[in-house]
Amino acid sequence: MVMVVCAGFMCLAQTAFAAQRFGQDSAVYVWMVFCMLVAFAIGFLLLARSRYPRATFVAACVVVLVFPYDPILALMALTALLARRNDMKTTVRAIVAGGFVTLAAQVRDALRPPEASIWHMVFAKPDTGSQYGTDLIMLADDRTIVITAIVAALLELAIATLAGLHIRSRALASLATAKADAADAQVAQLKTTIDSQQLADAIATEAHDTLAHSLSLLALNASALQAESKKLAAEAGSLDAGQLAGQASRIADKTEEIRKQAAGALDEAHSVIDMLRHPEQAKAQLAPSDETSLTRESLDALLGDARAAGMRLNTWIDIQQLGQLNRETGKIAYRVLQEGLTNASRHAPGAPVSVELTVNPTVGVHAHVSNPTNPSVPAASADATRPAMDSKNAFRTGAGLPGLAERVRQAGGTCRFGFDARHAFHVDVQLPWVE
Repeated sequence: MVMVVCAGFMCLAQTAFAAQRFGQDSAVYVWMVFCMLVAFAIGFLLLARSRYPRATFVAACVVVLVFPYDPILALMALTALLARRNDMKTTVRAIVAGGFVTLAAQVRDALRPPEASIWHMVFAKPDTGSQYGTDLIMLADDRTIVITAIVAALLELAIATLAGLHIRSRALASLATAKADAADAQVAQLKTTIDSQQLADAIATEAHDTLAHSLSLLALNASALQAESKKLAAEAGSLDAGQLAGQASRIADKTEEIRKQAAGALDEAHSVIDMLRHPEQAKAQLAPSDETSLTRESLDALLGDARAAGMRLNTWIDIQQLGQLNRETGKIAYRVLQEGLTNASRHAPGAPVSVELTVNPTVGVHAHVSNPTNPSVPAASADATRPAMDSKNAFRTGAGLPGLAERVRQAGGTCRFGFDARHAFHVDVQLPWVE
C-alpha cells in the first residue's frame, strides 16, 4: 500500500504541475482533470505485479507515456518484474524499456514551461513565481535542468534495477536454501532407509547363517534316526533282548541330540525375532562373539556338531596367532566354514567333506570347503580342483553364498565357489590379516 500511495501521489503532482499552463476553458485542461482522476486509482495497478509482473510493467510504461505522469509507476513495476523473472532476455528488454520511459517522462517535464515543470521549480529562486505575484526567477539555464533530469532518470533506473536484482537474488538464495534443506532431508531419509535396509540385510544374513546350519544338522540327525529306526524294524525279529536294548539306546541318544538341536534352533529363531522387534539393539546382538567368531573353541564346536550329525569330515587346519585376528574378520571366516558345511549337508548328504583352514599373519585367512556331488565319488584334493572353480556356474548356491561373497568382498578378500571338472563343489575364500 505504501507503493500504491507513493505512485499515486507522484502522478498527481506531475499532472498538477503540467495543468498549470492550460486555461480552465480549454479541452486540454479537461484532459488534465481526467488524468488527475485516473491518478487517484492508477497506483492500484501495482497490486497485480506479483501475479502478472510482465503485464503490469507493460501497462505502467504505456500509462506513463500516454498520461503526464511521473515515471515512478513504471520503475516500481520494473523492480517487480526483475525480481520475479530470471531469464536474461526479459531482464535486458525490461531495463531498456524502463530506461526509455523514465528518460522520456523526466525530459518531458524538464522541457515544459517553468510554471508547469517540477524540475524548473527545483531550480527556481525561492519566493518567486505567480503565487508570490512575481515572475519565476531560475537559478540555472534550461540545458542544466534537462541534463539534471536525465541524470536523475538514470539514477532512478539504476536504483530500480538494483532493487529488483537484489530481491531476485534473495529469492533465489532462499529457494536454493530451501532446495538444499529439502535435499539434506532427503539424504537423511535415504541414509535412514539405507541403514534400515543394511540392518535388515544383516539380520537376514544372521538368520540364514545360524538357522540354516542348525536346521541342516537337524535334518542330518533326523535322517540318521530314520535309518536306525528302519534298521531296527528290519532286524527286530533276529535280535535278542540285549541287542534290541542297544539299538533302542542309540535311537534314544539320537533323539535326544535332535531335541537339543531343535531347542538350539528355536533359541536362534527367538534371537532373530528379538532383533526384528528391537532393531536398536540388533547391532549389539550382531557384533562378533566367542560363539560366532573364529576361535579354537568355536571351530571345535562347529566341526564336532557336524561330525555328531553324521557328516564325514577330512580336515587340514593350520592356525597361528589366532587370538590377534580381528573379530570381524574372524566372524566372516567362521561363517565361511559354517556355510560350506551347511551347503554340503543340504545338497550332498552323506558325501565326505574336506575342510582346509590356514590362519597366520603371512597368509591371512584361507578357508576351503569341498565335497563331491555324488556320495559315491571320493572327495577330490583341493590342489587338483581349485583352478576350475567359477562362481558364475554355481547353480545351487541359493542366497547364502552370494551374500557371503559380498561380505568377503567388503572385507577386502576374495570368494570363489562352483564345480570343478570332476563335479566336486568348492568354496574357497581368502581374507586379509587384520589385527
